[in-house]
Amino acid sequence: MGTNKDYYDILGVSKTADEKEIKKAYRKLAMKYHPDKNPDDKSAEEKFKEINEAYEVLSDSEKRNIYDQYGADAVNNQGGFGGAGGFGGAGGFEDIFDIFGDMFGGGSGGFGGGFGSGFGSGRRGPMRGEDIRQSVNIDFEEAAFGKKVSLKVKKREECDVCHGTGAKPGTSKKTCSMCQGTGVVRDVKQTPFGNIATQHECPKCHGTGEEIDDPCTKCSGSGSVRTTKTIEVDIPAGIDDGQMIKLQGQGEFGELGAPRGDLYILINIRPHKQFKREGYDVYIDMPISFAQAALGDDIEVPTIDGNVKYSVPEGTQTGTVFRLKGKGIKKMNSSNRGDQYVKVVVETPKKLTDKQKELLIQFASESGETVQENKKSLGQKIEDFFSK
Repeated sequence: MGTNKDYYDILGVSKTADEKEIKKAYRKLAMKYHPDKNPDDKSAEEKFKEINEAYEVLSDSEKRNIYDQYGADAVNNQGGFGGAGGFGGAGGFEDIFDIFGDMFGGGSGGFGGGFGSGFGSGRRGPMRGEDIRQSVNIDFEEAAFGKKVSLKVKKREECDVCHGTGAKPGTSKKTCSMCQGTGVVRDVKQTPFGNIATQHECPKCHGTGEEIDDPCTKCSGSGSVRTTKTIEVDIPAGIDDGQMIKLQGQGEFGELGAPRGDLYILINIRPHKQFKREGYDVYIDMPISFAQAALGDDIEVPTIDGNVKYSVPEGTQTGTVFRLKGKGIKKMNSSNRGDQYVKVVVETPKKLTDKQKELLIQFASESGETVQENKKSLGQKIEDFFSK
């Protein structure tokens, strides 16, 4: 096949198609043009070879990358295909058989004996335990400084009576009488296109190839029991809201000696009344009086470590932000800390005594301002507003 052939066009997919789309398109076309469905049809046979050639390239990420850059000849020159059969290396046949196994089940003679022997995965092997996900709610300070928490986790554990075998102590499993240890059973049906063999998991042993005459009384033959375990979790200092902690091997029990799953813990941090966090920095609004802002003052500023003194310079304006270096959150896996940013909010007094008013009028006068006290009622203010 030369460089003028478009593998994407042959399978009817776009150049951005993912593996799932490519596989789906291949299955559909392979069913349509398979030689057993089109006997003595040379054009269908050639189309079938063409489809297989395109699929072998596009289903392999390395070959697909070479094809996208340099064309079909570059792939063929690297041994992408074989002779007249149009498949190529060992990987090609395995993938083709896998797809037809998915479509038609398996066994020899999938389409009139055209695919040799054995589709399907056969006996089920060890299965890794499932992962568990749980969430933990902690306070702002606990996230900042770290904490050890006790977490109750419900999960499957190995049965302590049969030690995971599922068989009653003193007995053992035996080869399944239905599938003869293969883990699968096979049916063959005659169709207009030949004999179609279907292969599926053995209903008696559930794919294990073994059966139990005397099941364990505690786990009823499953090899595992549901239990609740208390796990101590070290939450590291500096962890942020929404982050995940992974505890390897603390998930579900793995079958047939397979490894356990993992435990993932989602961290939820309760909001703080004063502090807000961005990354490892802490932010706080600090209210001060007009006099403190105008004259300057030494004030007590809250931090996650406790109150610290800070000298507010005279003439400080509302909205001014100053930094307390190293007073933020400890950075994970580091001895460094973020900073705390303090925003000054100058508060205007709502109620003044006559003496305070007099002093403020004098202050305004000294500043060259004329202030006329507004003593109008709310009703008068509304009337003035609408009369403008």
